[in-house]
Amino acid sequence: MTENNIYINRELSWLDFNKRVLALSKDKTVPLAEQMKFAAIYGSNLDEFFMVRVGSLYDRTLLKNEITENKTNMTAAQQLAAIMPKTALLQDQCDKYVTKLRDNLAQIGYRKIDFENLEKEDEKFWKKYFQSELFPVLSPQIIDHRHPFPFLRNQEIYLCATLKAKGDANLSFGLIPIGNQFERVLYLKKDDAVYYGLVEELIYHYAELVFPILQKKCLFRVTRNADIDVKEGMFDQDIDYRQVMSELLKKRRKLAAVRIQFWNQPPQEVKNYLCEKLVLPAQQCFNQSSPLDLSYCFKLTARLQNEGHSELFYAPAKPMQAPHGYKLSQAVQKNDVLIAYPYQSMRPFIKMLMAAAFDPEVISIKMTLYRMARDSQIVQALIAAAENGKEVVAVVELRARFDEQNNIDWSKQLEEAGCTVLYGLDDYKVHSKLTLITRRTKDGYRYTTQIGTGNYNEKTSEQYTDLSYVTTRTEIGEEASAVFNNLAVERLTSNTKYLLVAPLCFKSVLLEEMDREIQKAKEGKPARIILKNNSVSDKNVIEKLSEASCAGVSVDMIVRGICCVTAGVPGRTDNLRIRSIVGRYLEHSRIYCFGDGDDMRVYIASGDFLTRNTERRVEVGLKVPDRALANKLRQILELQLSDNVNAREMKPDGSYSKVKAEPGAPRVDSQMALYDAFRNGFSLPEPPAAPAPASKPSLLQKITGLLRVKKK
Repeated sequence: MTENNIYINRELSWLDFNKRVLALSKDKTVPLAEQMKFAAIYGSNLDEFFMVRVGSLYDRTLLKNEITENKTNMTAAQQLAAIMPKTALLQDQCDKYVTKLRDNLAQIGYRKIDFENLEKEDEKFWKKYFQSELFPVLSPQIIDHRHPFPFLRNQEIYLCATLKAKGDANLSFGLIPIGNQFERVLYLKKDDAVYYGLVEELIYHYAELVFPILQKKCLFRVTRNADIDVKEGMFDQDIDYRQVMSELLKKRRKLAAVRIQFWNQPPQEVKNYLCEKLVLPAQQCFNQSSPLDLSYCFKLTARLQNEGHSELFYAPAKPMQAPHGYKLSQAVQKNDVLIAYPYQSMRPFIKMLMAAAFDPEVISIKMTLYRMARDSQIVQALIAAAENGKEVVAVVELRARFDEQNNIDWSKQLEEAGCTVLYGLDDYKVHSKLTLITRRTKDGYRYTTQIGTGNYNEKTSEQYTDLSYVTTRTEIGEEASAVFNNLAVERLTSNTKYLLVAPLCFKSVLLEEMDREIQKAKEGKPARIILKNNSVSDKNVIEKLSEASCAGVSVDMIVRGICCVTAGVPGRTDNLRIRSIVGRYLEHSRIYCFGDGDDMRVYIASGDFLTRNTERRVEVGLKVPDRALANKLRQILELQLSDNVNAREMKPDGSYSKVKAEPGAPRVDSQMALYDAFRNGFSLPEPPAAPAPASKPSLLQKITGLLRVKKK
């Protein structure tokens, strides 16, 4: 980053985010099994990054006209050139952290098998296991002038060997696919310890039994481009959209390779041969001592859990259930309701949907669906409603990356039940989280509207922090109805008063709010902006944040992932502070707060400040009308700004440093404090408070106390 430049490249910023995830795999305050999970998450994140982002950049290098990124002016080739060495450094760190995790596991009696240094008795056991259990189902292949190079599946591990018979001048290659037909982690109990090994390392050890003329060998794994172009399959307007997506998913499996991982140092002949056949430059090949696929950590932690090692995991923290007799549909008639996941259960919302399916007053249920659980009770509620004669409209986004097949399957079931299934707009993904229940009563039509920041997914609602706002306000229901009607006729929504609907009235409204704070600062009045979301890359937003900082507005941003603006750059972002919270839960909620006191305006939304969210997606947000709930959202932000456990702050050079508690100050884990704060969120009015303790309350107690919203 050059002096006075506030921009950070999106891809490099994402790698910094994944570095923060990886750091949790060595954080001593994180339990050992959870450290292992973070290592696996890091690996999964990196796989997706190469499949999607690197795949997209690769596609752009093939274009005739060179396109530059609009903030750092880097071409696709320049971005790829910057990504590869940074990835290599991360891989070196990962190798060290995984080695340390292995050593720490050994100290508690779980030891990784080194198949290259087995004792005689163990050698005999594993050789017999290989010959009886693995060898019969292996599918080895020879690659030479008579046998062409085969297709290598995405993310599958292979063994490759150089083969040469005595007296033969020609070199050939042997290949063994190591797919899902094998149990990845192998276990052996011995001497009061559990020994575990990876099946690919066992096959590597005995590869000579498969290829007797083997000279050299290595394990490798290929990552392929997964950035499919949906428009490519849409030229024939008579083709069913689900069929198009199914065909594109088949095509995705065969796209170009974008990365090769080698376990340890590969033979140069193998590396050169694979790079030639896969048309990959050497810089997109990575050597690593850690296993090629870190998902084995999930299998290992599952065993630790099953064997009762609770001390190696976070203490249980289940979502709070609503008390017996609580009905969200009744509670929302009195006041707007804010539900916070994972601190509170999604069950009240699901029960409200299911009750609506059987309510004779309900005439319609409309809902946007982006990522659903595989056994979604929410979809089952919609199916039940349709079967009971309700009008059910489901806007299903088939282009939700890596959830396409699941969404295709659910869309079929919804249609078969009699639901009207819409697939959104050709040029805009429908990423909004919006539900509208309409009743016909003796007093006319009545609406219950839900606006959320996260998916209608029972599984992720216990892992991601998200917000769900439920209201019966007529004006909001009418605007939600207009959004669904516009989607039905493939039209974008504009000119809303209560809802923010991208791409036409989302970014513009929030920029106007920033302008309002800028004007206050210019008039010498206190001005404040606090923004919490997942990512920031929109150049208009970044320029406005810089303008606000220069005008004297105090700006705080809580950005979990990609952040393309730098904090604290003299003369550009002096008054801008940026922090990232990465911890037990995945931070996913979006809160946008402007001003203080009576002039405070608070929004929640499904969209981030990525350009794709502000300009190329249908997102829905809400200016929170309930003052008590707006205050609660502001207090959530203040608590996260006081976090000194999970937070890292950005420095003027774009790097991040871990926030540490001041000497004598309490540890503030905002995620667990929020869990406590929302614990009674579904309850009836709280009983009178007990007399205050004689001792002075801690900072954490003060903050969590503020977060409890009193009954109006």
